[in-house]
Amino acid sequence: MKIIRKIFLLLGIFAFIALIFPDSLFSWGFYGHKKINRMAVLILPPEMIGFYKKHIEYLTEHATDPDKRAFADEHEAVRHYIDVDHYGKHPFDSIPKKWNDAVAKYTEDTLNKYGINPWWIEKMYNRLIEAFKSLNVDRILNASANLGHYIGDACVPLHTTQFYNGKTSAMKGIHSFWESRIPELFGEDYNFFVGQAVFIEKPNEQIWKLTKSGNDAIDTIFTVQMKLLSEYPADKIYTYESRGQSTVKVFSKEYAKQFSALLNNMVERRMKLAVKMTAGFWYTAWVNAGQPDLIKIESKEISDSLKKKDEETEKMWKTGKPKGRDDND
Repeated sequence: MKIIRKIFLLLGIFAFIALIFPDSLFSWGFYGHKKINRMAVLILPPEMIGFYKKHIEYLTEHATDPDKRAFADEHEAVRHYIDVDHYGKHPFDSIPKKWNDAVAKYTEDTLNKYGINPWWIEKMYNRLIEAFKSLNVDRILNASANLGHYIGDACVPLHTTQFYNGKTSAMKGIHSFWESRIPELFGEDYNFFVGQAVFIEKPNEQIWKLTKSGNDAIDTIFTVQMKLLSEYPADKIYTYESRGQSTVKVFSKEYAKQFSALLNNMVERRMKLAVKMTAGFWYTAWVNAGQPDLIKIESKEISDSLKKKDEETEKMWKTGKPKGRDDND
């Protein structure tokens, strides 16, 4: 059987969703995406930080909107990943980096079948540039929150392979373990000091560099997981935790700690990279928009129309079912 690509076991009042849907709908987990956007705000330059800090709660809470939209928009899921291994042994030498060139080579249907994350990041980046040019509060915040999400996705190695949930049945669950369980357990202890946001000279190249660096880490993740599963005491690998009114089976904290150590804290490093890149792309979009004076709109609030749109997204998420293409286990 095939399963939908992305799911995350929600905590607290959202726990029931995790029991209804498959194992990997949400990337980085809600915790991870919110943390990335929040920390990115804090490293912006003086010309931007006033506006962004005022709206830090919006940018934090709406970092998860793209995952929520996957419950209503059938086109959403493909924006979160790319199966580069579909494109041959040396995919980064053959995949066109510009969307129109890729469509000409592979067709839009093929691209959508195997994920469009890198191209979608560039689209969202350009959308943010236009939002800055218009000095429109709604558009700037919406584009910034969404761009941060998709950049975060690009920093997750398992979002670059068709074997996102492992190559064998023994590995099943590694997706949510790597990107959700581990950050939830240890994220508050991560050191997010990454320095101030820097201008990105070649955004398109940087997007693909992010994707490739994640893809290069996949074999290491699989190797460590198989090694640890074979050597770690079987009765210590999993534990049971209460989530809401349910009890769920999860990887134990001790196992997760050992896994992280063998990966040289890869999850922390990739999460820090997501923070740095999110702030960098926000900053670069602002510069390339002509460095508009954000003080002019610092006192403005989001519109009622955006609030209504956000409420509709929330409602669809809570009442809908995840949509998107299926994938092999």
